[in-house]
Amino acid sequence: MDTKLNINQWAEEDRPREKMMRLGAEALSDAELLAILIGSGNTEESAVGLMQRVLAAAGNNLHQLGKWQVQDFARFKGMGPAKSVTVMAALELGKRRNLQERPERPAIRTSRDIYELFYPLLCDLPNEEFWILLLNPACRAINRVRISRGGLDQTTADVRTILREALLARATQLALVHNHPSGNTQPSTDDIRLTQKVQQAAQVMNIRVLDHVIVCDGAYYSFSDEGRL
Repeated sequence: MDTKLNINQWAEEDRPREKMMRLGAEALSDAELLAILIGSGNTEESAVGLMQRVLAAAGNNLHQLGKWQVQDFARFKGMGPAKSVTVMAALELGKRRNLQERPERPAIRTSRDIYELFYPLLCDLPNEEFWILLLNPACRAINRVRISRGGLDQTTADVRTILREALLARATQLALVHNHPSGNTQPSTDDIRLTQKVQQAAQVMNIRVLDHVIVCDGAYYSFSDEGRL
């Protein structure tokens, strides 16, 4: 008879819920934390064992696991839609927590500051998106505005829309930001052309273009750092 080994049937010292209550969440491995979410494994392995295999398939990287969809989890016996969605929801909450950790944004001093501000928004997207970061004279962020969404390898942005958003927010400075889902940090010809157009138009409005940052998963390209602004 097929039976699932529920967490409540494990030896007490092996139960991640009890371990978390005794020792705190920091004492649990990633697989144990994920096992709490799914509650049970399958007929051959425990929830922890199952999640160890799932994590291994994602390179033991939670950022990579955060990109998975239901069909990716479905490759593993015991990972039905309900469990898959539960794990996906938890990873999404973790991403949103990162976005809310600093209620007051620090001043933007470097390209790295821009990258870290946009990485949680853009790192997992399958398509390109183009955003602008609007700043006040003290280089503090006023707002982040998505200008457009694109396909797998390109997006389009209208110079007039970018400047309108800056004027409405009374921003004196702005940074251009978009992602490359391919992982290639190098700017395309269109990226370079758009940057030049925005910079020229912004000068007329007395708005400074600080940077154009291309965000990839774990890396980025800065037009300012490369002397192209």
